[in-house]
Amino acid sequence: MNLAHWLARSATQDPTRPALFFGRDCVADYGTFFGRARAVAGWLQAQGIGPGDQVAIFMKNTPDYLIVFYGIWIAGAAVVPVNAKLHLREAEYIIGHAGARIVFASPGQDEGLTDAAAAVISVPGPVFEEVIAHEPARNIVSRDPGDLAWLFYTSGTTGRPKGVMITFRMLTSMSLCYPLDADQVLPGDATLYAAPMSHGAGIYNMMHVRAGARHVCPSSGGFDPAEIFDLAAHFGSVQLFAAPTMVQRMTRVARASGASGEGLRTVIYAGGPMYNADIIDAVDTFGPVFVQIYGQGECPMGITVLSRHDVADRSHPNWAARLQSVGRAQSAVEVMIGDSNGGPVPAGTHGEIMVRGDTVMHGYRNNPEANAKTLKDGWLMTGDMGFLDAEGYLTLQDRSKDMIITGGSNVYPREVEEVLLTDPAIEEVSVVGQTHPEWGEEVVAFVVGEVDEARLDRLCLDNIARFKRPKRYIRIDELPKNNYGKVLKTTLRAMLGES
Repeated sequence: MNLAHWLARSATQDPTRPALFFGRDCVADYGTFFGRARAVAGWLQAQGIGPGDQVAIFMKNTPDYLIVFYGIWIAGAAVVPVNAKLHLREAEYIIGHAGARIVFASPGQDEGLTDAAAAVISVPGPVFEEVIAHEPARNIVSRDPGDLAWLFYTSGTTGRPKGVMITFRMLTSMSLCYPLDADQVLPGDATLYAAPMSHGAGIYNMMHVRAGARHVCPSSGGFDPAEIFDLAAHFGSVQLFAAPTMVQRMTRVARASGASGEGLRTVIYAGGPMYNADIIDAVDTFGPVFVQIYGQGECPMGITVLSRHDVADRSHPNWAARLQSVGRAQSAVEVMIGDSNGGPVPAGTHGEIMVRGDTVMHGYRNNPEANAKTLKDGWLMTGDMGFLDAEGYLTLQDRSKDMIITGGSNVYPREVEEVLLTDPAIEEVSVVGQTHPEWGEEVVAFVVGEVDEARLDRLCLDNIARFKRPKRYIRIDELPKNNYGKVLKTTLRAMLGES
C-alpha cells in the first residue's frame, strides 16, 4: 500500500486539524497539507514522473519538506532524502547514483546541482510556487508492499555511499511496531524535527501523519535546546528524535537554566553510544521520557527498543546492565547473535548481530557484491558485534567496521583518508575516532608526511562535509601495521588513549 493514504485519511477525517508548524506558527492544516502534496504530485506527473522514478530532496528542515515528500509518493515515485549537511560533491554522487530526475533543494543547497538532475527546484522559490499551485493529482498512485518507497544512502566501509532500498512494507512494519514497542501516538501529540529529516527524525513522520498529530520544525532550522524547551512547553505532548549528543546538550542546558523540559512526552534516542552516566543524568533532569531505538538504514529504526520503563528503572537488580543494552527485539523482527559462519551462539556469547523480518531490506541499489556480504539466508548481517542475555536484552560491544559516530552522524575513515591522500605531501594516513565528551567521538588523522593543518582543512572542506573533517592531525613517522601490511587501528586508538 502507498503510505500516502495515511495522509489522505487524516485529511479526510479532519481537514481543519493543525498539521504543519514553523516555530509556533501553523502554516498548514491537514486539508492544506494534503492539497499541496497533491499539487506537487500533479506537477511531477506533468513532468513524466511516476512509478519507477526517483525524486531527491536536498533540503533543510522545513514544513515544505513533508509536502514535497508526500507529493512524490502520491505521484508513485520514490523519495531520495539527501542529508542537507553533505558537501555538494557528495550530494551529486547520491543524486546521480539514485537516478533522480528531479531535485527539490533549499536555497543555497541548489547551487551547482544543475548537472546532477534534469531539474532542480528551489524551495521556497518562484518555481515551487507554481508547483504547489499546479492542478492536483486526481488519485494516489497504487503501490505494492515490495515497491521502493525511500532510497536511503548510508556510507560503506569503502567510503562510497550505498543506496538502501526501503520498501513500503519495511516502512509499514516499522511504523506499526512503533506504538507496539516504543510509544503511542495520539492526535494531540506533536513531533519536533530538531534532527535532519533525511534520517531518523524524518522517517518517523509516518506514524504521526497517520494519527493526525502536529509536525513542528524549529524556526532556527536546527538544534537549539532552549528553543526545544520553549516549543515543548508551548505545544505540549511533544515527541522528539535525538542523537545521544543532543540529549547530553539538552541536559546541560536544562541544568544551567533551570528548565524542566515541560511538554516533552517522549525523547527517542539513537544513532550512537549513550553512556550510562549521561542517560541517568538526563532521566534525573527530565523524568521518564526516554526510549532507546537500535536500527540501521538496512533495518530502519527497527531492530530493538529499550523501553522508557527500562531506561528509567533503578529498582531492578540488573538495571545497570539493562541500561547499557539497546533493549529487546521489536515485534516484527528476529534478532540473533551469530558466530563467524552465521550460526547461532548461546546467550551471553559475543558475536555478530543478525536480524530478519519485514523491516529488513532486500538489498542495496545496483550493488550485488554488498548484497551478497550483507544478506545471508534471509538474515541481515549488521556488522555490529554484541551479545544477547537470557532475557533477550541486546548489548552492543563494538563495531566490526571502523565507522566513527560524531554528533549522531556517521563518518567512514576511508572516505576521509582518500581525500587526504590527494595531497602530494602526505605519504600515508589513517583516520580513527577518539572519545569526545560532547560529540561522542571526534575524527583524528594520523599522518605520515608533512602536516599543514590549514591546507589539509581546506582540502577536506572542498571535498567532504564539514563534520567529517579531522579535528586533529597527528604526525607520525610510520603507521603501525601487521605482517600483512594492514594498518593496526587498535594500536592508533591506544596511542590516543596514552596521549
